[in-house]
Amino acid sequence: MGQVPAREMGLLGEGSVELLGQMPRSSNATFLVQVACGDDTGRAIYKPEAGERPLSDFEPGLYRRERAAYVLSEYLGWGIVPPTVVRAEAPLGIGSLQWFVDCDFREHYFTLHEDAPETHAALARIALFDFVANNTDRKSGHVLRGHDGRVWGIDHGLCFSAAFKLRTVIWDFAGEPIPRALLDDIAPLAGDVPAELPELLDPVEISALQRRVRRMLLEQVLPADPTGMRYPWPLV
Repeated sequence: MGQVPAREMGLLGEGSVELLGQMPRSSNATFLVQVACGDDTGRAIYKPEAGERPLSDFEPGLYRRERAAYVLSEYLGWGIVPPTVVRAEAPLGIGSLQWFVDCDFREHYFTLHEDAPETHAALARIALFDFVANNTDRKSGHVLRGHDGRVWGIDHGLCFSAAFKLRTVIWDFAGEPIPRALLDDIAPLAGDVPAELPELLDPVEISALQRRVRRMLLEQVLPADPTGMRYPWPLV
């Protein structure tokens, strides 16, 4: 398990929430907020259910999938997803609150892969995470490098579909062997899942996740896209 960031989770779960502004170029209503407990403050990304666009292939409540991605990342001990909670008491109603990553937003997956080879192991791990989570929307801009050098993945509202819908820009590692340590990390999911996941996902989605894990344990290489079509749009 990853180490739970107590301060961040405390602010996200218990702090007051103040809207600071709406994030540009988001498909759904997404807001930058300040969370505060007394004098301790931080910033977070707030995605209310009320701001979700209706989709034909995902039920309302994408905020639950944001939380599920964090739960999965922590269960694996990978720390890919910033701390994320579900908050009912928020300015626009129930939604997800995710800790804001301070970073240089000029950097994203494409620039990191090209210019920062020291991030490649972390990027390949995100590729495996996205296969397990069935991420349908891994744009390049959904990969961030914090000012501390840590690589994060954000925006997981379109994950965990029972039908295979993987769409990602991270294909540069396709066919590479999955490190044994990562296979050991995902192996328990073949028989069990984090206790909270059934509260966030449908049973058929959990069964599909476990099938994908078993496939990776059998193949032991990062997936490839023989169709050349499994890309999100826009790419960044």
